[in-house]
Amino acid sequence: MTEATHEEAHGGALGSRLNWLRAAVLGANDGVVSTAGLVVGVAGATDDRGTLLTAGLAGLLAGSMSMAAGEYVSVSTQRDSEKAALAQEKRELREQPEAELAELTDLLAGRGLSRDVAREAAVQLTERDALRAHARVELGIDPDELANPWHAAWASFLAFTVGALLPLLAIVLPPASWRLPVTVVSVLAALALTGLASARLGAARVRPAVLRNVLGGALAMAVTYAAGALLGAAGV
Repeated sequence: MTEATHEEAHGGALGSRLNWLRAAVLGANDGVVSTAGLVVGVAGATDDRGTLLTAGLAGLLAGSMSMAAGEYVSVSTQRDSEKAALAQEKRELREQPEAELAELTDLLAGRGLSRDVAREAAVQLTERDALRAHARVELGIDPDELANPWHAAWASFLAFTVGALLPLLAIVLPPASWRLPVTVVSVLAALALTGLASARLGAARVRPAVLRNVLGGALAMAVTYAAGALLGAAGV
């Protein structure tokens, strides 16, 4: 009989995957809310399809590029910090190997190992790869999986774009009399789904997360529509 293969994700790999999924959900949520607010606001002032499409595309591109740039800068800073911490740890291992061994022993003992076992584990880990051991145990960094700013930027760009496409298509495709109700219903349904997904990924209660998402999106659309209607009535 063939033995079953156990391929469960553990530790940092699972945490990293969940963080990426959560970021994707939040990016899509931002795309839905910001673009919906923009196109609904413009719809309050005019029902011209070309104007709505132009405003929606401008909002989509501006938002996705802003998200990508912000994520690139943020993750680049994180990566620089990780590389600096690894360089410092490498220097300390070279200059103070005994002190670093004692520090690793203390860290392992603090995780529940007996002193003798912690010392033996620290010695073995140091002999195998001292920098990797300290990076993972002391710094919480995997040297093989440093944060990648380009991956983060593209992920944010795509997530925001996917989210923004829903309200954009909903406002320009239906007939004029159906545009607003179709957009509002579509956006609220999408926000309910992203709220559900974010709650599941964060192991939080579903109902409050969904309600916050839906009510926040509804408020954003109501405010921008009212502003657009007032500006349209004033002839601006």
